[in-house]
Amino acid sequence: MSVEATFFRSTTNRHTSRQAVSAIFLVKRLCLAATFAFGVALGTTVASAQDARGQVTNLPLPRYVSMKAAEGNVRRGPSLTHRIDWVFKRRGMPLQITAEYGNWRKVQDRDGAGGWVHYALLSGVRTVLIETDLLPVYATPDPNSQINAHFETGVVARLGACTPDWCRVSAGGYRGWTLKSNLWGVDASEIRE
Repeated sequence: MSVEATFFRSTTNRHTSRQAVSAIFLVKRLCLAATFAFGVALGTTVASAQDARGQVTNLPLPRYVSMKAAEGNVRRGPSLTHRIDWVFKRRGMPLQITAEYGNWRKVQDRDGAGGWVHYALLSGVRTVLIETDLLPVYATPDPNSQINAHFETGVVARLGACTPDWCRVSAGGYRGWTLKSNLWGVDASEIRE
């Protein structure tokens, strides 16, 4: 075989390899585009499915927690160098986590006020805020059952089991069932055992 034939063959193989790589790259891009288009048609995208989980804890976002500390500084950003905008002063107050960054959680209260709080100030214990004045708390999840207590607006109650419409709550030594729609700190579709 001559030197010219060898050069032609190696050039041809290189050219063919580049075409193959280009074809594979094109197929991958088309598959990715088709997946994205399918997700958009369903109303979701790959990115939105990943956004539903926290980057640090991999827990769902948003989610509810409560204040573990009696007092907690709420900052503009996720570090001690950021300015304090709020001070939450109510132990057990329900908060909603909307973002995570390192040891910091972005939270908001019922009114939408909030900012970044160090995770050590938060607890996974679930509480709710009573939103209806003199809310009846029933012995069973039935409005015809005995009323155990009436909770005032703003009472922080511990959250127990929840059905599609009712939740078991307790505060001040009283416990019972009440309609989920009268509570802040639990999602309307949330079921708890």
